[in-house]
Amino acid sequence: MEILQAHENAEIVIIGGGVIGLMIARALVQRGMSDVMLLERGRLGAEASFAAGGILAPQAEADCADDFFALACQSRDLYPALSRELFAETGIDIELETTGTLYLAFTEHDEAEIERRSQWQTSAGLSVVRIDAAEARRLEPGIAASVRAALHFPDDIQVDNRRLLTALIAANEKPGVRIVTGTNVESICTERNRITGVETSRGLLRTSRVVLAAGAWTSLIPTTVAEQTLPRVQVEPVRGQMLCFQTSPRLARHILYSPRGYLVPRLDGRVLAGSTTEHAGFVKQVTAGGVQAILSSALEIAPALAALEIAASWAGLRPRAADDLPVLGPCEIEGLYYATGHYRNGILLAPITARLITDAILGTVVSPLLSRFAPDRFDLVGAH
Repeated sequence: MEILQAHENAEIVIIGGGVIGLMIARALVQRGMSDVMLLERGRLGAEASFAAGGILAPQAEADCADDFFALACQSRDLYPALSRELFAETGIDIELETTGTLYLAFTEHDEAEIERRSQWQTSAGLSVVRIDAAEARRLEPGIAASVRAALHFPDDIQVDNRRLLTALIAANEKPGVRIVTGTNVESICTERNRITGVETSRGLLRTSRVVLAAGAWTSLIPTTVAEQTLPRVQVEPVRGQMLCFQTSPRLARHILYSPRGYLVPRLDGRVLAGSTTEHAGFVKQVTAGGVQAILSSALEIAPALAALEIAASWAGLRPRAADDLPVLGPCEIEGLYYATGHYRNGILLAPITARLITDAILGTVVSPLLSRFAPDRFDLVGAH
């Protein structure tokens, strides 16, 4: 880690040291950029990226085959190669588990839901298998006897998000990436609609390109345009709480979903249970109501959890844009790129985000998908 000196220069500045910012920094250096600075207000990866469940399951969560679904599937499919690359670079195994996801039905309404999902995904040529209750319990004996049917998504997988963060931090400790932590960004500076620098708690940093990957804190970083300080794309924090159980032997091998919650089994016997969706501002705490809601859905899936100690609990703040979709790419200010608003899908979308943002910065061919998530889809404050 570096100490930022006043009046420094950088070829490109990334604001935010979560999984998105770290992935973009790594991609830029891999593509030949030699002067990348990453600024983080606290500790690297300590916010939403650390609190996540590491689920890479667009098929289990999707309601239709739209542009977001295509983006999510593309990113999920980048993970096997990414896992191998990070292990080669750092020696850290991010524990990519490819057993798949079981989406469980416990009510008549749930059965109708999985039938609908099965039909549209089968029609779209996606990998999905409908199984009966007996087969579901054969695959996972720990699930509740009340299960009525299930879908198996073999391509929906998981990663240990905390090991992923450790690997990305290690991968960025190489020439070309300067990481500065404990530094607040007070404003993004422009002149004649072009980026000129970043004003920080440690002084001015001159640069012509900025990637805004500040997650839930995006809207707290103003942009100075024509001597006016203006907020731009609005991103709000949405709290998600999680519980962790320790099992021995392992409770399950697949991610276990229901319409009300999910369980994520880790290789070391931990089982993560989540999650809540709460508009609580920047209050990051575990609450009795949150624990009760998570336990209710977790015990519906696997009643044996009732006998286990809650080994850990935590909360994180997800970054949500107004339409629930990520905000990606350049905007009307030359040199400013957004990589934020990933909401519940930061871990899932990190690889494709890094690829698309790097392509946009380097001026190579950019996927048409990027335009669907461009910041100019909003009525930006101060836009002309």
